[in-house]
Amino acid sequence: MNELNIQSLSDFVLNAEILWNKGLSSVPQFARRSGLVKEIPIAMNTGNTRKFSEIDLEEYAKKKKESDQSVRGRVQQGYSKEGTLYRVSLNIGISYEMRTQGKYLDIQQKLTNLGKVAPNRMDLDLTHRLTFGASTSYTDMDGETVDTAVGDTYQLFYTAHTLRGSSTTFRNQLANNPQFSRGGLESMELMRVENTFNQFGEKMTIPDDVIWCGDDPNTNNTIDEVLRSTSNPTQSNSAVVNAYSGKYMKVVFPRLATNAAGGIDTTKRKYWGVASSVMSTFYLGVHEEPHMIPPPTDSNNGADRQTDDWDFGTRAGYMIVVPSATWIGFSKGDASA
Repeated sequence: MNELNIQSLSDFVLNAEILWNKGLSSVPQFARRSGLVKEIPIAMNTGNTRKFSEIDLEEYAKKKKESDQSVRGRVQQGYSKEGTLYRVSLNIGISYEMRTQGKYLDIQQKLTNLGKVAPNRMDLDLTHRLTFGASTSYTDMDGETVDTAVGDTYQLFYTAHTLRGSSTTFRNQLANNPQFSRGGLESMELMRVENTFNQFGEKMTIPDDVIWCGDDPNTNNTIDEVLRSTSNPTQSNSAVVNAYSGKYMKVVFPRLATNAAGGIDTTKRKYWGVASSVMSTFYLGVHEEPHMIPPPTDSNNGADRQTDDWDFGTRAGYMIVVPSATWIGFSKGDASA
């Protein structure tokens, strides 16, 4: 068996990098690729914080009479939210016994799995902005408090968000939190129509183009029925026109119904909502793409003097910031008040 050539350290390292990249390329990164997350590259040596905010121009032009000066438009900055970079990491050891006793499959699996852990954590952290969107903070798997409030200091999903240039408030959490259904979707759409404003309190049109949910089979199937008119497969739907055909793209977040440690949380299985990919303020600032740290080299002989292990590790660095709540609507799907 020759999955890894361990006759020389350089050959081993070459194969290790190939296996790490194989693991990385196999990760779907559902949240990052959802179309709702907007990526901002953060270059080296440019600081560890970034501030994000909205800036609104009033919605309508004004009449201009003959020879009159044009009215100068009002500009209003929305609420700001600052993000701070953090790093994630994991190391594994390839033991002397694994290298010398033919445990090639074990080595291969460890290195392939190592390529997945950093992007998986990024995906979990991104998804948890929705999972814990009804709270202003949560404690993550490392015991750190994560601030999930948006710029107006309220949680992402709330019933009375505020505006900077108006006393008007708006909600983006659907009343009575219905499960997804045709009627529930229409209620969500009505909420969005009547609760989308710029910072001056002027009504804006909201181009929602995404329906999002977790991986609950019933919720997914029901969304598909509404979007695709599959309905009851034994029922004749000849000549039926689906009003929702082409209106939304379904986005599934498989890690949505999880707890802070990534375990199952069934209380969140029915979460769903709509969102606008155009108006999204769901920012991911990437400082370090997931990568493999420099592996052992010939010059240092590779091995830890205490354990004889060869040490391999992965790293990533990023920030997640959501300054406003206008772009997304939400229902817990649990019929709570």
